[in-house]
Amino acid sequence: MLDWDNLRIFLELTRSQGLVDAAKKLGIDHSTVSRRMKRFEEQVGSQLFDRNNHGYKLTADGYRLVEYAEKIESTVYAAAEELGGHNSKLSGQVRLGATEGFGTFVLAPHIAHFCARNPHITVDMLPMPRFVNLSKHEADISVSIERPLSGNYVVTKLSDYVLKLYATREYLDKHPPIRRLADLERHNFIGYIDDLVFSEELRYKDTVAPDSFRAFRSTSVVAQYTAACAGRALAILPCFLAQQSDQLAPVLEDEVAITRTFWLVASAEQRHVARVSALWSYLRECVEMNRDFLMGDSRQMRWQA
Repeated sequence: MLDWDNLRIFLELTRSQGLVDAAKKLGIDHSTVSRRMKRFEEQVGSQLFDRNNHGYKLTADGYRLVEYAEKIESTVYAAAEELGGHNSKLSGQVRLGATEGFGTFVLAPHIAHFCARNPHITVDMLPMPRFVNLSKHEADISVSIERPLSGNYVVTKLSDYVLKLYATREYLDKHPPIRRLADLERHNFIGYIDDLVFSEELRYKDTVAPDSFRAFRSTSVVAQYTAACAGRALAILPCFLAQQSDQLAPVLEDEVAITRTFWLVASAEQRHVARVSALWSYLRECVEMNRDFLMGDSRQMRWQA
């Protein structure tokens, strides 16, 4: 029989990929982690990690074990919630992962309202320029720009949103006029770093101005937004983000309007936990109320009473 405590250490080491980080998260000494994993490999009868100067990397057998270990982990967490009576209580911690711009500029102020209405629920928010991994328990709920194609998840469409081309009025006054798409070749752009783009949904610049030069690139849409506000280049930005600034104005508004989608995702076992369900419903209500804002048809965000 495999020991759950060893499986727990094994999973943390796969996620941290280093003894020191794993030990800190587990609250034990790194030498204990190393010793326990050596014994665990002996118990399993297979090498689970390749050890080198860069850390611990899973072997083929290690990857196979992860799939089973994560299922056991989910079952243990679900049992703890159920037996502890936490499933039906509007209390406890919920961790929400979201894309960086949407999480920071749209969800965060609404979450503050949610917490005021539910004083016994703590919301940890992770606005990140990457996908949040629910299978590794990085979050209980995530807002993603891609719909998961596999996994035991509950998924619903949260909302479409629109991106447009923006520049400051000062930039437009000082640079060659932009009357059609071909004029964009004469202008500098702000955009993503090609080899670090975490989703193909973000490669919209190449469909608008493939031959223009990107003077500034970043993995962060917030960094792109603040750079655009400096008035030195054009940027394709979500309307909900660009509308935060009175300096930015849409360019070729009738020709450049890109629609993308936000998806709301939770693991099946977490979806019906009371505190998770409460935040799930609240997010859907807030986003539905602000559909015009997300589509660029309104500059004002609306709030629940």
